[in-house]
Amino acid sequence: MAELTSTKLNPESHLLLDQPLLRLPAELSRKNFKLAALHVEHDKKLLLGALKTTANESLSGKKSPSETLDSLDNMINRMKNLKRKMAVFHEEEKTIHRQTRKRLEHLHDLHQIPSLADVKYDEWSRIRLDRLMVDYLLRNGYAESAMALAKEKGIEDLVDLNVFVQCHKVEESLRRQSTQECLAWCSEHRELTRKTKSTLEFELRLQQYIELRRNSRLLEARQHAQRYISSNAETNTPEIRRAAALLAYSPETRVEPYRTMYSKSRWNSLADLFVKTHHELFSLPGRPLMHIALSAGLSALKTPSCHSKYASSSSNASSTTTTVCPICSTELNELARNLRHVQHNKSSVEHDPIVLPNGRVYGRERLLEMSSKVGLADGKVKDPTTSDVFDASQMRKVFFS
Repeated sequence: MAELTSTKLNPESHLLLDQPLLRLPAELSRKNFKLAALHVEHDKKLLLGALKTTANESLSGKKSPSETLDSLDNMINRMKNLKRKMAVFHEEEKTIHRQTRKRLEHLHDLHQIPSLADVKYDEWSRIRLDRLMVDYLLRNGYAESAMALAKEKGIEDLVDLNVFVQCHKVEESLRRQSTQECLAWCSEHRELTRKTKSTLEFELRLQQYIELRRNSRLLEARQHAQRYISSNAETNTPEIRRAAALLAYSPETRVEPYRTMYSKSRWNSLADLFVKTHHELFSLPGRPLMHIALSAGLSALKTPSCHSKYASSSSNASSTTTTVCPICSTELNELARNLRHVQHNKSSVEHDPIVLPNGRVYGRERLLEMSSKVGLADGKVKDPTTSDVFDASQMRKVFFS
């Protein structure tokens, strides 16, 4: 029964890591629908207004029949353009639906696996590992490698290539000290960013103002502030006051906070702010999924002894023993050092536990057997972790309660 419990698969615990797998397509579908609705509403207002004006002018004789026909042709052309835009949105929606279906099938496969020992679980886990690798590569700017890996493994519909590629392009443009691409992104997503009360667009306009002041274009800076910055007075009053005072300080000033405002490092802060806003908008975790999964796995395996001075010889030269503990290995020991270890509710112990004078607990039979194999005299036992030697009479039986 214990073995069955330990190998039984709990799909819900796995889905905690895979929530973005379905959240992102839902967010993309919502965004696609809203953009389509905005285009329809915009063109509807223009067409109805133009139609009403044309009809009135035609009836009143202000327009000749040929002019009326030209106006109708213009309205027809606008409707054709709208139809083309709707076709693009429709194709995007079909792509999102295809990806969602593939992802649901992937998660459904997990619910059909009864046990962790099942071969199908290994196959499913391999696909998830490939997804986590693609996610990690995309977040770190290795788009071509991510695309190649996704194509090789056949998981293009299970990863979000286009979303991260677009995000990385805008991020890099900010690090190159250009606001054009990011402002275009803000314009496209303005309705969504307003709901989240994002300050990204304001910070971009403020950076443009700072660059104008840096280049001594004071008149343009004032005009820019009046057009784009002063409208945020209700929500960003302190920042606007500092921006106004910036006109009195040159780029070489050492007075804070104006020195910081002129700092080139502000561009990196803007790039980080964009990535944060982008991920929040599309319900993406701030950290790579690989980091989250690795942290959880390391914490689950870590014990208080993994970083003691008696750790295994693979990670600690002062130790005289070896271990199969992955956390004590050279590759993972430092990586897990700052992680917490989990509280285990169940533990496995020997059937004849004893405690040595140094407080370490072992199985009596196995300890005596090991001590005999290393050539100790009868009546002596050796601690396999610290190499301390004790009299067998110093062993004390342990009783767990």
